[in-house]
Amino acid sequence: MKLHELKSNEGSRTKRKRLGRGMASGHGKTSGKGHKGQNARTGGGTRLGFEGGQTPLFQRLPKRGFTNINRKEYAVVNLETLNRFDENTEVTPELLIEEGVVSNEKSGIKVLANGTLDKKLNVKAHKFSNAAVEAIEAAGGKAEVI
Repeated sequence: MKLHELKSNEGSRTKRKRLGRGMASGHGKTSGKGHKGQNARTGGGTRLGFEGGQTPLFQRLPKRGFTNINRKEYAVVNLETLNRFDENTEVTPELLIEEGVVSNEKSGIKVLANGTLDKKLNVKAHKFSNAAVEAIEAAGGKAEVI
């Protein structure tokens, strides 16, 4: 395809509807709003989800559960991903973000025991699973909670 062959898709560049510009335009007088009624008025129409007085769907459906506004969500790091670091490295949240292991720290970092750890590392994180702590210490390293 060359530059002179470029063509916009049909319907992607429609002209805007110029309202209230005389009868010949086809959108004069009532400007496509019909005669009187709720939708002809300024600010007319109903709110989102309104069903003409019938109980709206979102009110008819049962409400379940509870949303904790103080919920903490942790960025998960598996043991096997820590193998990329050299022996005796101090692994901190800052280092994990810098290396691209974690893109968003969220409420903190939690280390899980997926995979195996082959190197002796000093890992600092906000949370550890029990199995992860055992695996890090078995490899000769230290797991430190920040």
